[in-house]
Amino acid sequence: MSDPGATSLLRDGFILLGAGLGFVLLFRRLGLGATLGYLVAGAVVGPQLLGLVGDAESKMGIAELGITLLLFVVGLELNPSRLWRMKRDIFGFGLIQVIACGLAISAIIAVFAHFSLPAALALGLPLALSSTAQVLPMLQSSGRLRTPFGERAFSILLFQDLSIIPLITIITAMSRNPADSVGPPGWLLAIYTVAAITGLMVAGRFVLRPLFRGIGNLGEREMFVFAALFTVIASAALMEALGLSTALGAFVAGVMLADSPYRHELEADVEPFRSILLGLFFLTIGMMLNLHAIAERPLFVVTMALALIATKTLVIFLIALAFRMNWRAALALGVLLSQGGEFGFVLFAQATNAYLVAPEAASLFGAIVTLSMATTPFLMMATRRLREQPARDDEEREGPSADGANALVVGYGRFGQTVGQILLASDIPVTLIDTDIEMIDVAAEFGAKVYYGDGTRLDVLRQAGAAEAELILFCIDGDQIAPDILEGVHEAFPDAAIYVRAYDRRALVKLKGGPAKLVVREVLESAVRMARHALEELGIDKEEIDRAEQMYRARDKERLRLQIEAGGDMRAARADVAQQVPWGNGK
Repeated sequence: MSDPGATSLLRDGFILLGAGLGFVLLFRRLGLGATLGYLVAGAVVGPQLLGLVGDAESKMGIAELGITLLLFVVGLELNPSRLWRMKRDIFGFGLIQVIACGLAISAIIAVFAHFSLPAALALGLPLALSSTAQVLPMLQSSGRLRTPFGERAFSILLFQDLSIIPLITIITAMSRNPADSVGPPGWLLAIYTVAAITGLMVAGRFVLRPLFRGIGNLGEREMFVFAALFTVIASAALMEALGLSTALGAFVAGVMLADSPYRHELEADVEPFRSILLGLFFLTIGMMLNLHAIAERPLFVVTMALALIATKTLVIFLIALAFRMNWRAALALGVLLSQGGEFGFVLFAQATNAYLVAPEAASLFGAIVTLSMATTPFLMMATRRLREQPARDDEEREGPSADGANALVVGYGRFGQTVGQILLASDIPVTLIDTDIEMIDVAAEFGAKVYYGDGTRLDVLRQAGAAEAELILFCIDGDQIAPDILEGVHEAFPDAAIYVRAYDRRALVKLKGGPAKLVVREVLESAVRMARHALEELGIDKEEIDRAEQMYRARDKERLRLQIEAGGDMRAARADVAQQVPWGNGK
């Protein structure tokens, strides 16, 4: 007999995933984003409407892993060089924005909605956070993520994501829950936090990096995925055991691996799990929305949502002006970040558990966040003409960085090293990717930052910034680049020119007619160079050497054409012109 519990779980999973898929496709087509689609899907199939799926609380435990993995990915973005370059926006603009917006919204809630000061703070501070899950895809789809405007928006979102930890602490400190009062005192929690972070950093350096190096040498991708999930969950479990935030543990795990060569591979491996579990989180939040409470006070929800959007837009606009952004970019930033965010749902639940707000109030403010998310795409479209930059852009671009690379070099062996170093010598920002652990370690000794990852995988290329890159150069040893790989890369990143190192003539013939803009035979130019030196040593004058080289290149080009016409059959191509040119061995 089948287990009824397992059957129920499968049925709920089928309904939730099906509803999520349908609504996300619909909302994507309408330009409203995936987050809102998940929330509406959860509300429709949940107990408040169709009642097809219930027991949202039990699913929330699994769904919160999505938030945990999101914080891990945020931590992976914080390699020291990028953090240092963006420090003014992250810890200046971001800090001021969270404090100013949080206090302004809390004041509005206290004065006009007549909540107590602790309740107003528990609701208003979370509303200062915007939706990373909604804003980042909007920046990526518009091609603005790597611009100064996009980096500033990302910096603010990054600080907002980090601020969830102190906000949870603030809500816990105001708690009216007797269960919280019997927990460890604040000073002891602070000691636990420092000790746990220190322990995780030490483990990252002396345990995790050697672990990932060993797995990389094995070449087992499944083990890499397994180890990545183990790292996240183990860090979160340690924090939970100490009574601290699981999100903090995941974030620290990401930070301690942010400057490692495995960053892009880890991000690519974790991304599918993060996306699925984050989608489940939003589905569960949708199921938990108290639609009856919302239906009883629709005017309150609409009014507060409008107040939230107007307040955040105005405050962020003024802060941006103070940070010397032009008014058009400042307005665009304010509108883009005007909505509430996904972490608001987490903090509202925390406030409910702390007896600071009633569950009905948490549902009302959850609906306010949802409505504010729905308005963002429309507001961006409505203000487009007003926000358009004049022909002359007054905003100076920051210098190039590894995170905004113009070129991706896949394969850092003897061939890729030459290509990469010449590009770097010309001050071209380059991201280097390889799977050879020993080579990565040696390159690091000479100051070269090479990331671990399989550069033929689209997800790894995407995490490495291929969507914004101008060039993708495949410099891999041997005959490893198949035409279907290049087709997939070109389809995924159509704006990037593709250059390929071909192992020999056969590889070049195989890739001919594909999307690669340039295919280079790895030994051709060095062989031609040696032949020229040989002729010089034999006393041949330069004009004759040039003529011989030109003759060879013309014959080589003709031979390639014939081989391609013969479907790559070198013998057939030779037979057609055997009397015209001496072919050599076909290499």
